[in-house]
Amino acid sequence: MTAPHHDHLSPVADLGPLARRALAACAELARFTETPGEITRTFLCPQSREVTAYLSAWAHDLGLNVRLDAAGNLRARREGPTPESPTLYLGSHVDTVPNAGAYDGVLGVTLAYAVAEALRGTPLPFALELLAFSEEEGVRFGVPFIGSRALVGTLDDLLDRQDAQGISVRGALEAYGLTPAELPEAEVRGPALGFLELHIEQGPVLQAAGAPLGVVTAIAGQNRLRLDFAGQAAHAGTTPMAHRRDALAAAARFVVAAEELARATPGLVATVGMLSAHPGAINVIPGATHATLDIRHEQDAARQEALKTLLAQAHALAAERGVTLTVTETMTQPAVPMNPGLRAALQRAAAAEGLNAPDLPSGAGHDAMVLATRMPAAMLFLRSPNALSHHPDETVNLEDVDAALRVAVRAVLALAGQHGAGEHGA
Repeated sequence: MTAPHHDHLSPVADLGPLARRALAACAELARFTETPGEITRTFLCPQSREVTAYLSAWAHDLGLNVRLDAAGNLRARREGPTPESPTLYLGSHVDTVPNAGAYDGVLGVTLAYAVAEALRGTPLPFALELLAFSEEEGVRFGVPFIGSRALVGTLDDLLDRQDAQGISVRGALEAYGLTPAELPEAEVRGPALGFLELHIEQGPVLQAAGAPLGVVTAIAGQNRLRLDFAGQAAHAGTTPMAHRRDALAAAARFVVAAEELARATPGLVATVGMLSAHPGAINVIPGATHATLDIRHEQDAARQEALKTLLAQAHALAAERGVTLTVTETMTQPAVPMNPGLRAALQRAAAAEGLNAPDLPSGAGHDAMVLATRMPAAMLFLRSPNALSHHPDETVNLEDVDAALRVAVRAVLALAGQHGAGEHGA
């Protein structure tokens, strides 16, 4: 096969109709919901079958081979020129949080299909596989990435985990008509060129920068902790201030310390999302307070140093008030850098289209961080105009969707040129 040459492409052909189709598909998929009047679609709910049917019909129209793997992921594949050809994967997830918006995850899936449609008649030196992951949000079973974990062979660890109704992941798969014993067949096989995920930013950075798109540098690492402050409950009227061991006062100072440290540390975010005081009466000094901490940064060393500093402050603030502090770490997730080569392909494609696409980290987790353990991975963010996500008012601009599609198509063509040239010594 002669490698296609795409190094000096003029801006790609008008993809406006396909961009509109990708948006219209999001609106169609939003109709498939567990809860009338809102968008709620959890892992393997009955409405997932309607999503599968809609996307399968589109894939069949494109002449793609379609299968539902043992984890419920819909996979639409265009084979490469030879059985040994590597595969380029594109996609995102189709599950949602409760009362969600229409674009988180889903737009990345419909744009992947639009890319495949734009390239329908173009020879490629690799296979193209579109991924609609069955689960990313972690709503039903309390852990995310069930869909993408199947592709990297780590789903077996979760098969016995139960949802609120006592149904295990294994049981849910079987009730849906899937066969857990076939999970090894869902794992990525053969050479992988990489994974590209298009996703709304879900934050305000691109909107503030006036940029339609952004290229993700890394998916931030994070630590989640529980902090238990133990003091002494006592009468609010009869206990002088100097004699108090107020657990809530210590915790309150910690909340402010976390905010101040994050504001002073570039790229760091720190959140105390839960705070509860006991016994919880208006005339009783709190004897115990429980707090959570979520701390994130795209560089592990910076995050770990900030966490060390903050916990030292927490212990000191507790000691000042005669309060003891117990810290329990509930999750540690290292940062996941995106692949430099795929990032460069996206950056060059954006520049060739005359688009401003600054670098930025992702503070949220995404399927790309799971696939990155097995293959090169990169993400292209689309501007969130009102900075809202996981919310019914989540929105996107049509012109940004069009820009993302043009950049993705150009990047895939550039990868085709690079891979073909490498194969033929050009």
